Amino acid sequence: MERTSSSAETRIRYRDNKSNRMTRLRVCEATKRYGDGDTTETVDVFTGLNLSVDADEFVTLMGPSGCGKTTILNIIAGLTPLTEGTVEFDDKPVVAGEFPFGYVFQEPRLLDWRTVGKNIEFVLRSADINASEFDSRIDSVLTRVGLADERDSYPQRLSGGQRQRVNLARALAIEPELLLMDEPFSSLDEVTARHARQDLLDVWYNTQKAVLFVTHDMGEAVALSDRILFIDTEGNLFDEIIIDHERPRDFDDPALRETEAQLTRRFFRSLQ
Repeated sequence: MERTSSSAETRIRYRDNKSNRMTRLRVCEATKRYGDGDTTETVDVFTGLNLSVDADEFVTLMGPSGCGKTTILNIIAGLTPLTEGTVEFDDKPVVAGEFPFGYVFQEPRLLDWRTVGKNIEFVLRSADINASEFDSRIDSVLTRVGLADERDSYPQRLSGGQRQRVNLARALAIEPELLLMDEPFSSLDEVTARHARQDLLDVWYNTQKAVLFVTHDMGEAVALSDRILFIDTEGNLFDEIIIDHERPRDFDDPALRETEAQLTRRFFRSLQ
């Protein structure tokens, strides 16, 4: 059963068994090991890692720099091979390019010589989407992220927040079953990042995609997540906490701030 924290105001629960929602993504006994190929010396990024993301669930990975969070996303996306273990989506092994996963990178990585619309079209072509759907998909995702009037604009004319919204729109255009997000707002100032987080939540409420999100920002994790997975410096998943605040959430809610403070203390104590 799930245990509730002693402070009722924080609405934290510790997940001891599976939720009632259908599990979409499973990472089982995953190990990633690097070696230079010329010696027997190897480095384990993580070993025996297990995690899951349920349907419609927003899950966040938290951990110190270098613990393997981005590597986990890259493995799930099929960009980096596993050394040992399995990654499954809907009980099928994940093969690069065969699953419609959207990936929102830390930096937008837009092609400056292409318009916003053409940047999104590039991804649609790469995903073998029928060309007859391009216009409707581009218009739909740009409207969804509040950039309907910027289809013919070039990235260098957009603000940092707008470019990151194009980054999100590009990932959504393929209609992904799972959205992977690697610190997408870390380069934005706090005011812009707050607006971007709300944009993301608005899109998530409307699409109800499964999301696996990476951040170093505890406040961001608490405000966005259904569940937070904590990873230590050795790449071990050492804590898993459900954030049980009702949605939609007010970023200025004192209860959210109390949860943030409690989890920050808990997290740093665990790393000492």
